[in-house]
Amino acid sequence: MKIALASDHAGFEVKEQIKVLLEKEGYKMEDFGNYGLEAVDYPDFAAQAARTVSLGDCQRGILVCGSGIGMSIAANKIPGIRAALCHDHLTAVSCREHNDANILAIGARLLGWNTIEDIVLTFLTTPFSGEARHAVRIEKIVKLENN
Repeated sequence: MKIALASDHAGFEVKEQIKVLLEKEGYKMEDFGNYGLEAVDYPDFAAQAARTVSLGDCQRGILVCGSGIGMSIAANKIPGIRAALCHDHLTAVSCREHNDANILAIGARLLGWNTIEDIVLTFLTTPFSGEARHAVRIEKIVKLENN
């Protein structure tokens, strides 16, 4: 599985830690920036990573900003993206099992590393449940997106 990564300046250091974790776990990745601590606009980086996931070049994405909110909003503007802002183990499990989320958004200023590590690994290893009730709901989301 190939992972698209992106952050703004507030999420840069956490994104760099996530890269080390992903490499250790054997994941391939593509880093869409930001590449430092200088202030940048998060929508630019979220859109690049989300487009790659939408096109299928990367199977999942991880976006990091101060709160995770801006990155998730920006990513969800790209067709085919279901970005979820997660803040604990349960939200990471639920976004995959119920919503088949393909992008994870994380708030670097809100969570400690141990929680972030758990969220990332849970997001990457939890499959979509495939239950009919969840599939129907995702189909309805896709219809909203297409109208």
